[in-house]
Amino acid sequence: MDDVRFFERAGPFSLNEIAGWFDGQIEPGDGDRVVEDVATLQLAGPTQISFFDNPKYAVDLAATGAGACVVGPRGAGHVPASSAALIVAKPSVAFNEIVRRFYPDAARPARVWDDAPAGNGVHPTAIVDAGAVIEPGAIVGAEARIGRGTRVLAGSVIGRRVQIGRDCSIGPAATVLHALVGDRVIFHPGVRIGQDGFGFAMSAKGHAKIPQIGRVIIQDDVEVGANTTIDRGALRDTVIGEGTKIDNMVQIGHNVVIGRHCVIVSQVGIAGSATLGDFVAIGGQAGVMNHVTIGDGAQVATLSAVKEDLAPGGRYGGVPARPAREWLKEVAALQKLARDYIAERRPQEKAGGNGHEREHD
Repeated sequence: MDDVRFFERAGPFSLNEIAGWFDGQIEPGDGDRVVEDVATLQLAGPTQISFFDNPKYAVDLAATGAGACVVGPRGAGHVPASSAALIVAKPSVAFNEIVRRFYPDAARPARVWDDAPAGNGVHPTAIVDAGAVIEPGAIVGAEARIGRGTRVLAGSVIGRRVQIGRDCSIGPAATVLHALVGDRVIFHPGVRIGQDGFGFAMSAKGHAKIPQIGRVIIQDDVEVGANTTIDRGALRDTVIGEGTKIDNMVQIGHNVVIGRHCVIVSQVGIAGSATLGDFVAIGGQAGVMNHVTIGDGAQVATLSAVKEDLAPGGRYGGVPARPAREWLKEVAALQKLARDYIAERRPQEKAGGNGHEREHD
């Protein structure tokens, strides 16, 4: 898919400029280094700045190609020689401000049209292939692209620069923003694609919004049920793999990566930065915590809570989710304890009551 940007970027900025925003410290000689963008430790290149604030990502810090990295005093000694260290008291808070400066328009919903819509609701700069159908009341934003055979049904909104492939169906009142969509994709009514993720830098003074500048990538043959929401990424993309089927009223957080041909049943919640392999199946009303990885072919039972990584090919259930045999044995043991307790109490109650009879007036 094309490398499409959905937000205008400010800058570039020198490290001296950036350090001045929050009294950061840099090594002599590094202040004139210029950075052009922000990125994660894994994806950053020599003209980009990233940050490190969690020991869990020490391996990523050591291998990063970032030209500069925002770190706390303890992390400064671990920044690779190729990267300039920008030392601050609170790296995540400082990096949030850096992202906001680079992308000042990313903290609120983007405009679909540069001017008020007119005519049939298709912006003059949008490209709609022959054979595509845009129903009355649908809006197609500036520089958007709609492939041959795709139907955008009444009341839907396709955002600025969004790309939708061939033979797709965008159901009534759906919104598709900051997204690149493959071929033969189905969005049912009320789907919400590409709104910002739930990201805030929390403090005693209040909660500062973290701009979300990533995208949503939806591959071929995906189906998304009614009123499901898929948040765009923060710094990297949210990705839904080829052939995956998602039921109604599912919440998928920012930076989530879902593999090919997964099945996700109604009312599942998947928190930010979770990763699902190929052919994963998750039962209704289950929850997946942030940064968890579920291996290829794993199955998660209804109402389960996934708090830790799950190995490929396994069957899991319970709160927290664990191997299904272990979980079912625990359930059976609890049921037996309950039956034994009830059986033990019944003779006592028949003989003389349980000592808790109500007094009657």
